[in-house]
Amino acid sequence: MSLRSLVTFLLAEVGLVSSTPAQLPLSLDVSHSLSRKAYDVQAHRGGRGSTVESVLPSFAWALIDGATTLELDNGITADGVVIVWHDENIVAQKCQDTQPAFQDDPMFPYVGKYVANLTLAQIRTLDCGSKRQRDYPQQLTYPGTRISTLQEVFDFVECADPTHQILWNIESKVDARCSNCTKEPEMFARLQQASFAASPYHKSITYQSFDWRTLVAMRHIDPSITISALIDDDTALTSDENYTTPWLAGLRLDTFPGPTSGHQVAQAAQAISADILSPSAESFRSPEDLHAENYVPFATKAMINEAHRLGLKVKPWTVNRLDVVEQLVEWNVDGIITDYPGVVRRYIKQQMLPVAPKHAKRRVFDCLSKHMSNR
Repeated sequence: MSLRSLVTFLLAEVGLVSSTPAQLPLSLDVSHSLSRKAYDVQAHRGGRGSTVESVLPSFAWALIDGATTLELDNGITADGVVIVWHDENIVAQKCQDTQPAFQDDPMFPYVGKYVANLTLAQIRTLDCGSKRQRDYPQQLTYPGTRISTLQEVFDFVECADPTHQILWNIESKVDARCSNCTKEPEMFARLQQASFAASPYHKSITYQSFDWRTLVAMRHIDPSITISALIDDDTALTSDENYTTPWLAGLRLDTFPGPTSGHQVAQAAQAISADILSPSAESFRSPEDLHAENYVPFATKAMINEAHRLGLKVKPWTVNRLDVVEQLVEWNVDGIITDYPGVVRRYIKQQMLPVAPKHAKRRVFDCLSKHMSNR
């Protein structure tokens, strides 16, 4: 390696310059190590603060903005295809019908239907790129954009990320309260693992879920996958001694000996052999403003310390205010899941922590154009 190449390499590793294939002709393993050394800034649903969520353009901008990890959700269609979409059903706030998949389709219109009850062909007809969300007024829209399969997202990112720098955090969208709303946990784990194993990103994937049955199933199917236990007020609920939450694989938090609920959450995550604990940053009863009089964190310092004591990493979600980011980083969390990865990355860099390299905009957009035109 020439002196110039070595300097570029070192600067990119600490995030002072962006890295492109032309700048860094890195091997697969070295590229992986670059991302793994960076502070984990995760682009939630691809970074829905700036781009319509969970579609190829959102992941394109996450790469350009220098996210360490692409965070996304999977649903499974009626014909058993793993797709990238957050919601259990097709909501009118995000998608609109265009035409039926075939003449006189009795399922049409598809908006309002559950993903589990629609085929891939039916889902392909939906326009999920035209509607800007009211809570995200800075979202770029991409009219006509369709929902992608997980394989299609892998293919697009591999085109834009040929040295495989990016990491992944992929969620199974299982509803533990409604068996008919989504496919069952075992099917999720089996079909997702098959997609993971066939991709070049197998070793770069974290598997997360609120439904811990899915995590247990994935651990059994593929012990090599990194497991992240999602949790919040709703899924942790154990206020009734006669009620066991359906989300935690049969566990009750109040059976663990920790002195606080935060200790108990960390201990429960360890009990299912999770590698990462991913709690909601705030309680759902709390305002998002850290300085509000009635602000209540769900991810507490005690929870984070206990998780670290037990050998788990902690990566809270969905953190969109820098004052909350600042507190969590001060409490030594290992990553931040956010709708604004570019903003959080800027803060992390200001703190002199290593950040992931940004991907070359021209290459990303060329790949985006190619893969959207193939749809």
